[in-house]
Parts: sequence; structure tokens; C-alpha cells
Amino acid sequence: VLELLRGVQRGSEDRKSSLRRLRLALQNKETQQKLVRLDGSVRTLIGLFTSSLADMQMEAARCLHELSHSSDPVVAEACLPVTPYLLTYLSGHSVELTELCLYTLGNLVVESEAVRKQLLPQGIIPVLASCIQSPHEAVLEGLGYVLSQLLQAKEAPTEIIPLVLDSVLPQHMLRLVCSGFKAGMGAAVEFAWCLHYIVCSHTANAALLSLGALPALTSLLLDLASEIPQDAPEGLELLVCPVLRCLSNLLAEETGYEAQIQDERLLIALFLILQCLFQQHPFIVQEFLWLLNNLTADQPFFCSALLSLDLLPALLQLLPCSQMASVLVLTVLCNIAEKGPAYCQQLHRQPALPLLLPTLALPDPEVVGQCLELLHLLFLHWPEAAADFVRQGGHRALEQHQSNPQLQERARALLDMVGQPLGASAFSPCHATLSAFS
Repeated sequence: VLELLRGVQRGSEDRKSSLRRLRLALQNKETQQKLVRLDGSVRTLIGLFTSSLADMQMEAARCLHELSHSSDPVVAEACLPVTPYLLTYLSGHSVELTELCLYTLGNLVVESEAVRKQLLPQGIIPVLASCIQSPHEAVLEGLGYVLSQLLQAKEAPTEIIPLVLDSVLPQHMLRLVCSGFKAGMGAAVEFAWCLHYIVCSHTANAALLSLGALPALTSLLLDLASEIPQDAPEGLELLVCPVLRCLSNLLAEETGYEAQIQDERLLIALFLILQCLFQQHPFIVQEFLWLLNNLTADQPFFCSALLSLDLLPALLQLLPCSQMASVLVLTVLCNIAEKGPAYCQQLHRQPALPLLLPTLALPDPEVVGQCLELLHLLFLHWPEAAADFVRQGGHRALEQHQSNPQLQERARALLDMVGQPLGASAFSPCHATLSAFS
């Protein structure tokens, strides 16, 4: 390392070759640590990075980029003197150099709070805002990467998100998420995660809602669903996941904006996207069900749509996917049943009861407990369901749970209801909207 640095400093004819060899050496963790301990080493790289020789500048930028990959905060803090130059070159004419500077910044802010604290007063947010209208996909993707790293910092809710909200970034992020996937998935995915991190802070939801985030993200899902029969974009699941989470969390707020997305086509789009992704990416089921729960929790619109569009069989097919999927499917069914007799009558007409009997035999108390809550609502609002349940031998399944301390009270209450279908019992109310994963 010392010999390579001397070769660079002497200005010998093979200086460019020395820089290339140094860049390769800096892919090693120990080399990174040795370099920053050498007096004047980072200053030498900065000198070349700010030189007027374009080829030297690019090689020095690549060396600094390799350094930024270090997980050692000492290495990141050794790079503090380069941050103002990284910001300056974001407004340069070289797309490759801009992209390198963005990823170097993104890597540095991950590892060092000191770097983040230096970059904020240096104006990183306004500088990033000036880059977001770049026509280059590579620049936008790099920009999304930097922002996503900043927005995950522990100080983001108090120090970073307010600055982001005061800039033009949120509206442009929404625009790029909702239309950018057609040009290139990379930037759209990065900005979708940025929006997710902002929403999870719960300090910015009102601002995003006022920008039309709910209808914009709904339109995106409709567009994605329309693409699926022809040619689903590669990496679609990476975009769908944060979009579903954003919508789920925004709907968990009591905002009054829900009417903006009362469109039956949203349910059809969600089921189409799920059908496309489910086999290869089963994790998407849970994300889908979190959103469906929040759509059906309060307003009857999507409960009615789920039944009228005959989507209940597709929902019931998700029951055995996983423990969490079972709980969430049953919670969505509870949301529907809670809306009253007409809804319970339609649930009874669907093949729900035969599927609930095996669910009652599962060993998981949470799944069985949610199933008992659904049965309570059905029996309460539509007594014919109770009679049908007995004819199918359901009372025997309930009797099995009378000795379980977690379930016995509810099981006995249901057995009483089976005997007296209109009797009251002390069941807890249905689950309200749920915040998705942060």
C-alpha cells in the first residue's frame, strides 16, 4: 500500500496503473484499514479526485468508493474530508462520476453518524433534490440509494425527514415510483423504499397524504396489474413490497383520505399481482393480507367488493400458507362479518364453514382464537350459520378446546350460542387496522 501511494505521489508515468492496483487492493478490509492509518493517504486521494485530469479523477473516485465499502466507522470517518467534494461533483456533467459519488456517499452514511452529521449542514438534502430530475436512470438509482440509507438512520425522524419534506423530493419520489418502473425498475424500487421509511416514521403521513400518495400508489398497482398478463417487469416483487407497506401504514392512520381509493379495481389488481408473485415469492402473501386487512377494517366498501367480485374463494385458499397468513385471512373475514347480517349471510353462502372446521383442529392458539372470533360474529349475525355448523359436527371441534386455558372461555361461549343462537357472549371486538412492518 505504501509503495503504491508513493508511486501515486511521485507523479511517475505509471501513476494511473498504481491507482488501479490500489483500487483492487482496497477491496480487502485490512488494506482499507492500513491505508487510512498512513499519514496523508486520504489527502493524496482527495488531491487526485479534485484534479483536472479526468482519468486520474475517475480512478481516485473508484479508490474512494472502495474505501466507502468498509464496515469500520474509523475508515468512514477518515473519509470525512472528501464529503464536500462528493457533493460538489453531483452537479457535474459526467454521469459515471455522479453515480460513483452517490454510491460513495450512500456507503459512508450507513456506517458513520459523524459523516451524516457533517453532510446535513453541508446541504446534502438540497443537493440531492437538485439531482432528482436527472434523465439518467443510473443517477436516479444512486440517488435513491443515498436517500434510503439516510432515511434509515436513527436520527432520521427528527433531523432528516423534516428536511426531506421541506424539499421537492417527496412529490418527485412519488412520481418516479408510479411511472418510473416502465423505464427502469432500479430507481422506482429505491424510491418506493424511501417512501416506506418516511411513512414508518409516522411524522410525515399527513404531508404524503396531502400530496395524493393514496391514489398515486393505487394507480401504480392498477398499472402493474395491467402489465402482468403481457410481461411482468423483472424484480416486480421488490417494488410491490414497499408499495403495499406504504398503503397499509397510510390506511392505519385515521385520516379521512380512504375515500380517495374506493375503487373495486384495486382488489382485482391486488389478487392478480398476488397470483403472479405468490409461487416464487411467498413472502408477498403476508404483505398483501396486511393491506387487505386495513382496507376492510373500517369501511364497508371493500368488504362488499370482496364478496360481489367473488374473490372470497381466492382469499380462503391462502388460509394454509403460513401461521401469519391464517391469522390475517381470518381477521379479514372478521372485518367482513362485523359489518352485520347481510355480510354474514353472504359468508355463509360461500364455502367458509367447511374450511373453518380443519382450522379449529390446528395446534396454534392464535389461529384457533381468531377462528373462534369469526364463528362468534357469524353465529351472532346469522343464526343459520350456527345450525349449519352443528350439522357439520362443529360442536365436537369446539368441545376439544374446553380444556385449553387460552381458548376455553370462548369455546364454551360458542357452544352456548350453538344451543341458543341469539345468545350474547363476551367476545372482544374485531382487530382494527394494523400497522405494517417498519
